[in-house]
Amino acid sequence: MPYRLRYHPDVKAKDTPKLNQTIQRRIKTALEQKLLVSPEKYSEPLKRTLKGYRKLRVGNCRIVLEIESMDILILGICHRKDVYDRLEWRSQ
Repeated sequence: MPYRLRYHPDVKAKDTPKLNQTIQRRIKTALEQKLLVSPEKYSEPLKRTLKGYRKLRVGNCRIVLEIESMDILILGICHRKDVYDRLEWRSQ
């Protein structure tokens, strides 16, 4: 049974429109070819305040996610310098 992607409402409303088309295509490819195939293999666990969540690096962007059974919840897609500050409140 394949994994299914779900998105936090702010991902499509706030995160994705800020990214240029090239990085959007790279992120879409990473989601389809890596996360939907084997999220544990391609993503890394986070520490401290975001413990329990995982990240996938795509260039200078980070995709923060949570694996819930066969669902992958995408909490945010942001530039690496401010992704963790921005996402700390989304994970609560």
